[in-house]
Amino acid sequence: MGISFANEENWKWMRPFSLMTLKNFGMGKKGIEERIQEESYFLVEQFRNTKELPFDPTYFLSQATSNVICSIVFGNRFEYDDSEFHLLLKMMNESIRLISSFWGQLYDVFSSIMKYLPGPHNEISQYLKGLEEYVVKKVKQNQETLDSNNPRDFIDSFLIKMEEEKQHSSSHFHMKNLVATVLSIFFAGTETMSTTLRYGFLILLKYPEIEEKLHEEIDHVLGRENSPCLQDRSKMPYTNAVIHEIQRFCDLLPLNLPRETIRDIQFQGYTIPKGTRVFPSLHSVLWDPTKFSSPESFNPGHFLDENGSFKKNDAFMPFSTGKHICLGEGLARMELFLFLVSILQNFTLKSDVHPKDIDISPALSSFVSIPQIYKLSFLPR
Repeated sequence: MGISFANEENWKWMRPFSLMTLKNFGMGKKGIEERIQEESYFLVEQFRNTKELPFDPTYFLSQATSNVICSIVFGNRFEYDDSEFHLLLKMMNESIRLISSFWGQLYDVFSSIMKYLPGPHNEISQYLKGLEEYVVKKVKQNQETLDSNNPRDFIDSFLIKMEEEKQHSSSHFHMKNLVATVLSIFFAGTETMSTTLRYGFLILLKYPEIEEKLHEEIDHVLGRENSPCLQDRSKMPYTNAVIHEIQRFCDLLPLNLPRETIRDIQFQGYTIPKGTRVFPSLHSVLWDPTKFSSPESFNPGHFLDENGSFKKNDAFMPFSTGKHICLGEGLARMELFLFLVSILQNFTLKSDVHPKDIDISPALSSFVSIPQIYKLSFLPR
């Protein structure tokens, strides 16, 4: 159900509706850029309040990226000290961690057996149930105050569509799909971006000379007082290259999301029967040595030409490609640039661990590549 794991028929209805609705609420427009800029300010203030003490940035980053998507899906952002928000993000982070673990892989392959065996994999369903219950509660709140002529958020828009389609028994617009679609957007809009930023900071701690070059470009283009905007991206080729290389190197979704063949097909001499689960290997492209000169190394030069200008690479596809490309690609690119630049404009990153001892290999890498747990300090510039 929803978008991420929808079958072909369901996907044909959910994706265009979701894309249109997200655009109606500002995704890809100036409005969402302003929301990200506002959230960047709140995030910078949270980091400033840490008083240069080392801490794990996981939840602050999750809160910031989640607030952007929450403003579209739920119609509001949350305060950083909101206990309900903390619990919501904990359930999401833990479910992703467990799904990406060895136990999660076993459960995915042998679910009919594993569900009867003890182990941490059993917590996955508990966390997902908790998330579903939260979304159902938000939906009920929206239903009580729904104005069909004035939708406030994604949930309202879906509820209105449900009402329009209720006479069709085969309609895909029903409560189960509403909950699943909201969760898909919520997961994608929160966890992927926060994990990418968290991985990016770890990489910059490993290579302080790269962070220094970023500071130089930010100071040259923006100074210390001007807040970044998307128009600045074209003037900052090194920053753009570093962001692209972070996405390429961290290889967030190595196998992407599974698809299913809708008919028997022939591929390179093999027959793939109808109903076969297919995992597109994004890793094989993002780490292809014929496309990137040193794929196993972090090298912003992969996206710079001999003159230091930004250069595209057709093998860069962290958002997948074709008709199944991530519908939040534009939003993700905006968030990565605005959050990263806002933070580095205000802070220098510091670790108590020497750069040569920092491990930038993933702690877990199956469904999602998750970086090692670490602490860092944000030193005001």
